[in-house]
Amino acid sequence: MEPEALPGGPCSPGGGCCEDMPCLTVGGGSPHAELEPQEHKEPLSEDDLYCRCLSRTLCHTGTPVTVGVFAPCTHRLFSLLDKVTGFMRQEMTEREASEQLRGGQRPRSPRGWGLLQALWYLSFYRAVITEAHLRRRALAFIFIRFSAWQFAGCDRLWAGLVTALCASVRGHFGALPLSVFHVLGARPRFASGFSQREWALKRGLCLKLGALLLALGAGVAALLVALLVPGVAESRVLKVLGSGAATLSGSGLALGAFSILKNVVVSEKQRIERLTNSERFASQLGFMSKVRAEVQALVDFLAFMEVFERRRLRVVLEITGLELCYPEKVAGVLNAVNTLLSDANAPFIFILAADPSVIVPCLEQTGCMKGMADNGYLYLNRTVTLPFSIPEMGARSRLQLLDAAIQTREDLMYRIITRNVERRRAKGDRVPDTDDDAVRCIHAAFRCLHDGSDPLSRYLPTCGTHVRRIVNTIPITLRLLLHRAGGAVAPRAAAAWVVLADGWPCRLSWALQCAEDAGQSPAGLELGRRSLWSVFEEHAAELGALAQALRNALGLDGDPELFQSFLQRDFPFTAQDARILLAVTVNLDHSIRHKMGLLRGLDGLRAAAAAPRVSRSVQCPSPE
Repeated sequence: MEPEALPGGPCSPGGGCCEDMPCLTVGGGSPHAELEPQEHKEPLSEDDLYCRCLSRTLCHTGTPVTVGVFAPCTHRLFSLLDKVTGFMRQEMTEREASEQLRGGQRPRSPRGWGLLQALWYLSFYRAVITEAHLRRRALAFIFIRFSAWQFAGCDRLWAGLVTALCASVRGHFGALPLSVFHVLGARPRFASGFSQREWALKRGLCLKLGALLLALGAGVAALLVALLVPGVAESRVLKVLGSGAATLSGSGLALGAFSILKNVVVSEKQRIERLTNSERFASQLGFMSKVRAEVQALVDFLAFMEVFERRRLRVVLEITGLELCYPEKVAGVLNAVNTLLSDANAPFIFILAADPSVIVPCLEQTGCMKGMADNGYLYLNRTVTLPFSIPEMGARSRLQLLDAAIQTREDLMYRIITRNVERRRAKGDRVPDTDDDAVRCIHAAFRCLHDGSDPLSRYLPTCGTHVRRIVNTIPITLRLLLHRAGGAVAPRAAAAWVVLADGWPCRLSWALQCAEDAGQSPAGLELGRRSLWSVFEEHAAELGALAQALRNALGLDGDPELFQSFLQRDFPFTAQDARILLAVTVNLDHSIRHKMGLLRGLDGLRAAAAAPRVSRSVQCPSPE
């Protein structure tokens, strides 16, 4: 019996997207067709769609966030990172143009005359984060590509990550503004009400500076009077008072200038390297607190510059090359992301580009797994707050890869030049994409999660990290469905699928692998109408036989009874639904399913080897 469509799923003018397209529901659906955005002259490849949806989601996701971009091919990972970077730059340009059309304030930069203005505000004002600032759409990204293998010889690889972050921020804004902030700057504060004043005068600093200048002027004047005025020149008391006042006030001003000059010469990177090179490094109790203080000062400076530049700032740290490092160093980088850089107000976006089939065994060999039953998948899930597992390469992406492979270096350089020219020509005519359909679908999906009467709400995990993973993944899934589907989507169905993939990744991967294997056989033509639960139930005994080999992956799953009620009663996805949704599933580690396919293939070979063979000398009796 074919299950019915989920109620309230399809998008509509009141709570969804386009009403003139057929919706994908959990009881059926049509095969997906590519739907290219109108602003692109040539059709986007599958990888372009994935990266575009990820970039748009990162523009709305709260920070700090750790994105796990998982793919088995290293070359493809770098290509995906380049695409994500390009789409984020494009989104940044469109948002700035949209802010100008709305009549917002024009962003400013701490360069040229803006540098003098920035130094003035850094010295005498404290930034105030107002409600108007939080509603600004203008966004700027600082991209940092951190290749871990370049620091593989370092004893503290995580220290290389922190120093790369500090050096990149310092190089982006300049050494002088950051040095002035270290000496005279103050942490930005939030407005007490709906006031629009973004700057508060530092009265204490102004009074101190005024007192020093007054004391310096009085001391110099007294000294000049004692030296030049006839009749007073013989007064030693006035000379001592004048010289003392001038010396003390002048030394205070000189000390401040020296501190600024010292911070200009000695960067944050050099200070951290000096700490790590210390002979008492292992026994230095305050080492981690000092490094944390450097990172906190960097976060406060970025918050100050957000208010000054009149736009939101995001530091995108792309971490690559972990597969080439020793296990302990891989764990050190992840620990740095989890502890040093995970401040609640940090504007950091970490993109961890790696192959989980290599990273997970590395983590399981280190001492950081104590208390987690040596489960690398569990540790990786607690680190990554936005999983993005890239499915298999599509047809268009393969053609692009082949096209790039057969071209010469000069052809590739010429293509880059022509693309830059086309982008400059189209920059003035570009119309910002409002993305209204996707926003409506995302809001409809979140309403389903928030509705206590909806059965979906009782399947939400109790762990805050997993809830954040679900909230971060739903926008990407819906954007991909809107791009790939030949029609609208059901937000409730998409949200349910994301919850299913997050709560039971091993069992879902097993059901998907079994459905894929069955669909490749001649008897699998009618598989599309079968429910996904019936496919899983049919091969549950085989999964039990492989439980030892898949024990770490099974440790990620939740309650098995809830998995059964999810698929059997509340959300009866079919094999056809699973095939359609698998192409947009980014929060499911595909390496688990690939491992299951390998284990099933090995079992098939063993069964074929153990089967009795018929001797050639044995002849079948002829029929009488």
